[in-house]
Formats: sequence, structure tokens, C-alpha cells
Amino acid sequence: RSILMIYRNIKKNLPKNLEAHKDERGEIFDIFYKVNIEHVAIIDSKPNTLRGNHYHKKSNQYTYILSGSFEVLLAPSDQPANVKKVVVRAGEMISIPSGVIHQFKAVERAVMIEMDTESREGSGYEDDLFRVNIEYNQWYKSLKIDLDI
Repeated sequence: RSILMIYRNIKKNLPKNLEAHKDERGEIFDIFYKVNIEHVAIIDSKPNTLRGNHYHKKSNQYTYILSGSFEVLLAPSDQPANVKKVVVRAGEMISIPSGVIHQFKAVERAVMIEMDTESREGSGYEDDLFRVNIEYNQWYKSLKIDLDI
């Protein structure tokens, strides 16, 4: 399994099917169309804190950074040593498919909106969440490719 993620600045790199509108009041940028979102959360992280360290069997995750930045480590769940890193900053979004281990480290105080294709209601989230026990520094040392864009 490979890591097939989408990483983009929503204001600069709009896919062809998405639109941007600008007038005297400001701007509107489409994030995506026709995605079944079952859960949305705002996550506020203090500097150097870790989030994630798990993967989802069914859910795809879309994360939009409102402020600050995160180092994100990613690896296929069946190849956890095949680690890649991307730094996502305010105004950028990363899409993480099911089956990809993901861990976010706040570089500074950072806020994200997380959107998931599976519900977190009741036990839904925990039923689809598979925690991994990978220590950040150990995982970071096995980094294969740095995708710092």
C-alpha cells in the first residue's frame, strides 16, 4: 500500500472542479465537492504536542489548517517503516486515506479543522481507529522522504 495523499494550498492550487469567488466583500474558496463528511471537529494544539499515531480502516480524513503549522508523519499501515513527512501550514489542507498511519506534531500553537468520512458518534470512531505505538523521534529517524513543500 502506498501513501496517496492530497496536499495543497486551497487558495493557490484549486483543482479544476473547484471554484474561487472574489468580490468587494472578500473571497470564497471551495474545499471539495461530493465528499460524504460524517464528522467535523476543531482541534487546538499547543506547541510540540502530538496528535494521531493511528490509522483508520474505513474513514478518510481531511485536515485544513486554520493557524500555525504541523509536521505530519505518514506511513502505510502495512509498511510502518516507509515514513514520509509533510509540513502543513495555515491555509493548507491534507487528505489522508484510510489505512495510512498519521501523526501530527504542532510546530507552534496550531488549530485545524478535521473532517472524517465515518461517524464518530457512539463507538463509531473507536471501532474504526487502530492505534499504533510508534514514538515520534524513533519514527522520525526512519524517515524515507521529506515532502516539506
